[in-house]
Order: sequence, then structure tokens, then C-alpha cells
Amino acid sequence: MIMELDEWSVRRWSLAGLAFCVLMMAVALGLEHGAGLEPCPLCIFQRVAVIAAGAVFALAAWHDPRGRAGAAIYGLLGLVAVGAGIGLAGRHLWLQSLPADQVPSCGPGLDYMMEILPLREVLATVLTGSGECAEVGASLLGLSLPGWTLIGFVALMLAPLGLLAKSLRRDHGYRWQGVPGRD
Repeated sequence: MIMELDEWSVRRWSLAGLAFCVLMMAVALGLEHGAGLEPCPLCIFQRVAVIAAGAVFALAAWHDPRGRAGAAIYGLLGLVAVGAGIGLAGRHLWLQSLPADQVPSCGPGLDYMMEILPLREVLATVLTGSGECAEVGASLLGLSLPGWTLIGFVALMLAPLGLLAKSLRRDHGYRWQGVPGRD
């Protein structure tokens, strides 16, 4: 028997989100280690967003709050992580859409920047663009990997939205069963 989405618990929404995060990371690591595709700095930041969302969902599943506030907090935290991933993937797609003469020059590698620069400057440098992030390394069905990642993040957004919807339900999923034999 399939349970309707409005009857899903915080734990179920969280485990679904966590499973999707694991799937997204498995694909990313498979492409890196199996297909030999090296991630650019924006790809790495997108992975961090997936891991952050996965951590929120894992904590929510472990905690499994019964109240509306807990579902709302985990929903908002998950939405922030997923929203960051959507923004990063969108930025990545934008860089890939630039004409060749407008692509920013390639900067130093992310490892080097992390060693030399403060985190704020690393973030600013990566987000303003790097030539290596503008390269389309691979595509599937005419869509580059950041495009597929964006689709993945949009699908992943269902989990925190489900948690937020759960927090807004008046009865929060609890139904009065009554006393047997008395209605």
C-alpha cells in the first residue's frame, strides 16, 4: 500500500532527501573516478551543497521531530542548502553559455586558492567565474553536467518542501483514533 505524500513523516521525507543526495554524490564520484572527468571549482561547490543537504536530511531523519517547529527548521535548512546548489548550478550554466570572448580567464586551482587565500576570497573568486568552469566537459541528451545537476537539485527540493508542508499542516499528521467501540 502506497502512503499518500501528505501522510509522510519527517523521517520519511528526510530519508527520501538523503537517498537522493547519496544518488547525486554517487553519480558525481562515478563520473570523476569511472569516467575520468575532473571537477571544476563550481562542481566541487555543488558537491558541498549536496553534502550539506544530505547532512540536514540525515540529522532530521535521526531526530525525527514530532512538532511543527522541528519540521519547519529542518525544511528551511534543507531549502537553504538545496537553494545554494541551484544557484551554483545556475551560475555554472551561465558561465558555460558565455561566448568564448567573454569567458573569464582561468585562475589558480581550488586547492592552491584554499591554501593561500581566506575563504571569503576563494568563494568570491570561484563565484565570479573561472575559465575552466566554462568548459563543457561532457553532455548527455544535449545537456551539460551542470544542467543535469540543476535538474537534480530541483528534484531534491521536493524533500525540504515536503518538510515545510508537513510543518504547515494543522494536525501535523496525527489523527484521533478514538476509543475502540466508541465514536
